[in-house]
Amino acid sequence: MESNTQFEAYIADEISRHDGVAIPIRSGLLHRLLVRRCYCENLHPNPDDEFSHPKIGPSYRIISDYEKKFLNSERIYQNYYMGEEPIVVERIHPDGYMILNGHHRWAAALRLGYPKIPVQVVNVVHNQEIKEIVKHSEHNKRVTLDLDEVVFYNGTQGQAEKPLPFPLNKIYPERLRLGIPALFRMLEKNGFDIWLYSLNYYSTDYIKSLLRKYHLTATGIVTGTSKRTNPEDKKLMEALYVDNYLYTLHLDNAEVSMFDNVANEFRVYPIKDKDHWSRDVINIIKELPSYD
Repeated sequence: MESNTQFEAYIADEISRHDGVAIPIRSGLLHRLLVRRCYCENLHPNPDDEFSHPKIGPSYRIISDYEKKFLNSERIYQNYYMGEEPIVVERIHPDGYMILNGHHRWAAALRLGYPKIPVQVVNVVHNQEIKEIVKHSEHNKRVTLDLDEVVFYNGTQGQAEKPLPFPLNKIYPERLRLGIPALFRMLEKNGFDIWLYSLNYYSTDYIKSLLRKYHLTATGIVTGTSKRTNPEDKKLMEALYVDNYLYTLHLDNAEVSMFDNVANEFRVYPIKDKDHWSRDVINIIKELPSYD
């Protein structure tokens, strides 16, 4: 097992080797389905993740905990990675994959000398793509929703839309909250860009395909938001939205929040009828100023 100093030198070399060279490559469906394990040395640390910043990470306590867990799983189950989530990665040019989530698990496996590790290959939207989508949008109003808390049915939001027919329900197990299709169509009809967000790393292609099964589309799908922590990036993106949209609505389970860029105001509209969430949200939005 290499020392912490050696490992830090390895991380620094990896970051330097890909600096100004690495670019994301979109992975097709077949690639995402077939690539389930990858050589640890073909995975590269993400320079934007706290793990790769010498003043912040990596946490050797976390790495050590994973090392102990892996050795124990290897001894008991003959599978060191038993019970762990795959490393979420994005394919990059010129080689290999960029780690999006799971740096400390990868580090533990690499330091212990395990050759391969389970991975989940995803496609994600980057800030430059978001900028292009916003700048070329024909709409001047924006709605944001959380995929897991609002759009997908989680058992606490009343009722769900009917499941997709077999075998689609096996490919797309997530069900939509009752009324989401009607809400999306109303938003599209009234000139809103629809942006979906999630802390989890869903592949954007997967979410787009799922929505198409309900004859729905979204303007943008941004996943892995918990890792998008750069304050300068956040500031630039917020300025972009202010410059390009008259207002932004954020819809959650309890209220409709309005960030009015025309009046420079923030307003909150409570959702009173939780049992008919989508109907209440639609009625609230219909009463808002159009600024057309």
